[in-house]
Amino acid sequence: MKDATFSTARLLELYDRISDAEDAIPHLRRFVLDLAVRGKLVEQDTAEGSASELMQRAKKLKDEEGVKTKADPIQGDDIPFPPPLGWIWTRLGTIALQTGSGSTPRGGKSAYSDDGTPFLRSQNVYDDGLRLDDVVFINDETNEKMKRTNVKPKDLLLNITGGSIGRCTRIPDEFSGANVSQHVAIIRTAAPGTEDYLHLLVRSPFFQDYVLGEQTGAGRGGLPKNRMDRIPIPLPPLAEQHRIVAKVDELMALCDQLEQARAGRETVRERLTTTSLARLTAPEIDADTFQSHASFALQSLPALTTRPAQIKTLRQTILNLAVRGKLVRQDAADEPASELLKRIAAGSQRTAKVGAGRSEEKDSSVFPFDCPKGWVWTVVQQILDPEREISYGVIKLGAEPKSGGVPTLRCSDVRPGFIDLSGVRKVNETIESEYLRTRLYGGEVVINIRGTLGGVALVSEKLKGFNVAREVAVVPIAKEIVPQFVVYLMLSPYFWDHIQSNLRGIAYKGLNLGILRSLPIPFPPLDEQQRIVAKVDALMSLCDQLEANLTTISTSRSKLLNVLLHEALEPVAETVEA
Repeated sequence: MKDATFSTARLLELYDRISDAEDAIPHLRRFVLDLAVRGKLVEQDTAEGSASELMQRAKKLKDEEGVKTKADPIQGDDIPFPPPLGWIWTRLGTIALQTGSGSTPRGGKSAYSDDGTPFLRSQNVYDDGLRLDDVVFINDETNEKMKRTNVKPKDLLLNITGGSIGRCTRIPDEFSGANVSQHVAIIRTAAPGTEDYLHLLVRSPFFQDYVLGEQTGAGRGGLPKNRMDRIPIPLPPLAEQHRIVAKVDELMALCDQLEQARAGRETVRERLTTTSLARLTAPEIDADTFQSHASFALQSLPALTTRPAQIKTLRQTILNLAVRGKLVRQDAADEPASELLKRIAAGSQRTAKVGAGRSEEKDSSVFPFDCPKGWVWTVVQQILDPEREISYGVIKLGAEPKSGGVPTLRCSDVRPGFIDLSGVRKVNETIESEYLRTRLYGGEVVINIRGTLGGVALVSEKLKGFNVAREVAVVPIAKEIVPQFVVYLMLSPYFWDHIQSNLRGIAYKGLNLGILRSLPIPFPPLDEQQRIVAKVDALMSLCDQLEANLTTISTSRSKLLNVLLHEALEPVAETVEA
């Protein structure tokens, strides 16, 4: 017969093939436990007898203690897979001397005392042991009333309700005693020596699937005692159990080492990525040095980028460079931005100072960095269409009309860089007619000022006739300006930091329109706006490709991982020698 054991070398070989999968180590841990409870981790030895001997001793102890087995015998279709040599199938209620949960002391939390018997709750129970930082106590009288659920050394504690359902710990041999709440079940074996094997069995995917599948109740679901007692248990001879536990400990220690090594590699990658991006935004960096750093970063980042969060950081860096004039070179032939603003202001009655805070005369308390030559510092108000104003839309959408109506963008529809039309609601035309000031014509920028903050997008001409809800502001951009540049500006870390520091309100924070109008912005010449948008578009496309590659690679790695684990869990086939 083929060798059924799973060695350290085989685990390392498997890890090498799937090491870059995001959840490789957790998968391997579950895989080791699954192998263990299926008899595939160590070889069977006929000299070790049969697990039926264990069950005979368990029955004898239960008879002596007067404990009746309520779980029916397992047989036929209830057997999940053929038992390995020497193994038998039983049920948890058959192998256990005691199962069942504790209770809530009369008076609830008011029954807790400053000292006495530790009262273990689900937040104290973890797979790797008890966590007693926030343990509470019950007095001796309360503990005596709950003596049926006194915890003893070697007991298993299993969380049977809520989000931590399935977590299980083994009580240490030297434990001095405790009691448990109704959210924690005690599993006390009737076969001494099986505690460690049963602990790894309960943590295995095989057992956990039963725990989750047998839950009852809505909301805070739970595992009833009668269903817990019926869970099938694959039981090996005691000596093999001990060998299985030792092998699991060995392989879990190796997983710990692999996890530490992986974390070290990720830390190095993170530092390299952070350093590469930080060099691009260093103050007073000259153009030639910047170009050298940018070239290095763009060549290196695809290899260093392994997580979506890193791509998000890259996108933010690109936008940060764009609004600081570091993404494309300046051209002395470009018309200065101050002249562009003068033309916009020519048809406006606004009194705000145009071109205030030119980068050559900047006040660092108002304008945080120097603009390149040809740029100016201005405010949002000065880049608006002279005939329109920033405004928010419909205050109350009301019931959606059964027919007709005006599509209205809410904050959930305005995403960073695009508008999601999948869930757009409509409002009655009579309501919308009161908000003609925010009717969309195409070319405006919409920005969330309440609710789901961070959404900024350009309105396409296809959305002409739409309107917006109260949480969304319409920013009508002057026709002389490249509107997509304004979108990138408002998505940049510089602009977002200003929004964050100017939010008002307590429970429901929002951005006041007056503050939005007066936010200082760096403003480039028109020709440079176009070059910046083209460059950002190209780099964002690169980010999209990196993101797609990560998704494809992650999917491929997950498929490979599942295939390899499935193959390893297939029944071992016999080979016939010629």
